[in-house]
Amino acid sequence: MKLRGLSLFANVGIGETFLKDVDVDIVVANELIEKRADFYRHLYQESIMIQGDITDGEIFDNVINSAKQKRVNFLLATPPCQGMSVAGKMREDDPRNRLIIQVVKAIHKLKPDYIIIENVPRMPETYIIVNGENIKIKDYLKRELQEYTINSQNVDFADYGVPQHRKRSISLISKKERWEFPKKERHISVRETIGHLPSLESGEKSNIELHYAKIHNQNHITWLKHTPTGKSAFDNPVYFPQKDGRRIKGFSTTYKRIDWDRPAPTITMSNGAISSQNNVHCGRLNPDGTYSDARVLTILELLLLTTLPTDWNIPKWASDNLVREVIGEAVPPLFFKKVAENLPL
Repeated sequence: MKLRGLSLFANVGIGETFLKDVDVDIVVANELIEKRADFYRHLYQESIMIQGDITDGEIFDNVINSAKQKRVNFLLATPPCQGMSVAGKMREDDPRNRLIIQVVKAIHKLKPDYIIIENVPRMPETYIIVNGENIKIKDYLKRELQEYTINSQNVDFADYGVPQHRKRSISLISKKERWEFPKKERHISVRETIGHLPSLESGEKSNIELHYAKIHNQNHITWLKHTPTGKSAFDNPVYFPQKDGRRIKGFSTTYKRIDWDRPAPTITMSNGAISSQNNVHCGRLNPDGTYSDARVLTILELLLLTTLPTDWNIPKWASDNLVREVIGEAVPPLFFKKVAENLPL
């Protein structure tokens, strides 16, 4: 059975990459940020992309009317998570937390057969204010969607064939029988995923499409050349992060190389910064005792670790920073494909 879908908070549509392969066709989408909406239109030229704020009545009505005209019966919602993320300030009155209300309004209007809601693990326990009432999101969904069966779990995408640890709250919601999660699988390592690619140093380019290295600060390069696989430069006895000869304070997850033999850490929006979380290539031991690849991951390596195809159709006008940003906020598409393969039809 072919399903017709609506994607809310669509980003550039990364999570949807393989849904057509399993008979889910996203025909309408909404995204707030204009460049991302344009990126989405480039990737999905047959879909209707409505760019704008879903809390604006005119935008919301346009989305709903378009979805009704397309006879949508599948809804994918991935609202922004910064208001609930442990990486943010986690204010319970953060307006982004209330975007789930727009999702519920859309469900009431469209009555889709299947719904996926994705967010950070804190989402179900986060409180929002609805008509003056302070209520947990999980209780709000249960109350508002009584005609549906809701199966909510906190998952790590690494358990489902994605070579990246990424923990999220996923709600699989169905009008029919309970929608079950796919079976867990063995973890896939970084080595299995990108180990075949040639080493690159800062600023170097290979003859492989999208496999070229960012240019980095020389101090960063020096510190990381003396940092083994899986370790932070803060662990170095001599070549540690410093300024004017004094050690810089920082978290042990920064200036850190990824481990070859595990799934990658969560790829974040800051994946282009050596000084951010777990972003540095694993590296290979050189004959002189230093380590190669004193750099962040290339675009190609990010695609592979996110389960995107290597020929992903990136628009020529999209900057590397934009590509890195949207990958850092994306749901690995292999996970959504496996979830959709498990639909209770």
